[in-house]
Amino acid sequence: MNPTVSNPPISSCHVVIENDVFMRVLDVVLNPSCSEERREAFRDFFAHDKPDFLDWAKNLRLQSRHLQNCRLSFVDTQEELDGTLHDAHVLVLESLRIGERELSMAPALQAIQKYGHIVRNIDAAACEMHGVKLLTIRRRANIACAEQAMMMILALAKRLPELNQVTSMKRLREAGFAPAPFDRRHTPSSNWARIPNLDTLYGSTLGILGLGEVGRDIALRAHAFEMQVIYSQREQLDASLEQSLHVKYVSFEDLLAQSDWLVVQLPSGPSTHHLLDAKAFGLMKKGLRLINVSRAQCMERDAVLAALREGTLGGFALDTLWQEPGDDDDELLSFPNVILTPHTAGSPRQNGLLDFEQMVHQMDAAISPSFK
Repeated sequence: MNPTVSNPPISSCHVVIENDVFMRVLDVVLNPSCSEERREAFRDFFAHDKPDFLDWAKNLRLQSRHLQNCRLSFVDTQEELDGTLHDAHVLVLESLRIGERELSMAPALQAIQKYGHIVRNIDAAACEMHGVKLLTIRRRANIACAEQAMMMILALAKRLPELNQVTSMKRLREAGFAPAPFDRRHTPSSNWARIPNLDTLYGSTLGILGLGEVGRDIALRAHAFEMQVIYSQREQLDASLEQSLHVKYVSFEDLLAQSDWLVVQLPSGPSTHHLLDAKAFGLMKKGLRLINVSRAQCMERDAVLAALREGTLGGFALDTLWQEPGDDDDELLSFPNVILTPHTAGSPRQNGLLDFEQMVHQMDAAISPSFK
């Protein structure tokens, strides 16, 4: 696939953007010649939270000093990125690599904007040597995903889906509970509904599979609840970073065996597809509660259902379904200890809009108006 390039004046700033589905917003913001089809698609995407999205995009472009007439290239692969480096002034990247080799091919490059704040794919020292500014952003949508994960953990611990508005004797009995007042002459009245299996987070062990940007925000929030946080991924973090995040590295097998709560925070792809299969569920501590606000495809659906039926899982929460929208007859809906939400973890849309505002402003401030 060839890079898609817009055609403003030749003297304009050339911005090369990794073709991440969300970063295509920059096409609407920075490219006055953006196709009407894409403009309409994003207008619809933002409409429920930002009805005036197109005006917002236009105003953001006009607020910039150097990006109003920039030339955009969208690239999908490392090879396509290489082909744009000879005259690129700004790069906007999520996962594509930049090191000494790439920087030596980019004589006009002034700034790299990472779509995130973990820069393991970008050689920061080489950027400094070449005088290229490295910009980062702590994405608000990622923070919202961490909040959603903690909400789901708390909701499962307190059996909130089952107990919401179930406060009368009639409703409690219909829900399968056996409420009965206590003898107040001798006892307190706490939990007169007699709800069993309520839990507390304090002192329990949270396992995080994949300690990327969202995973790290989850770890910090879990530490605030005084949970013990362990994690597993392909590469262990350095000791100082582990200490700052209050986490301990363990093997994949130990993560499954030791966790009371397990948050799966992995991207979808060949290396993660069905990573949690029947064998993995067989290694889990009985009663483990599983939370996923990333992608369902890293879990084998049949294995999840079997673990719920057998009681291996004490609860399950999922934000992005295997198939969207979901089905009314989905078996997952039959379990009282399952929480399903319709891909809302990163919302509201204002999170993403504020991220792009920050990115455009800091890119604009980082570059000079003299383009080669």
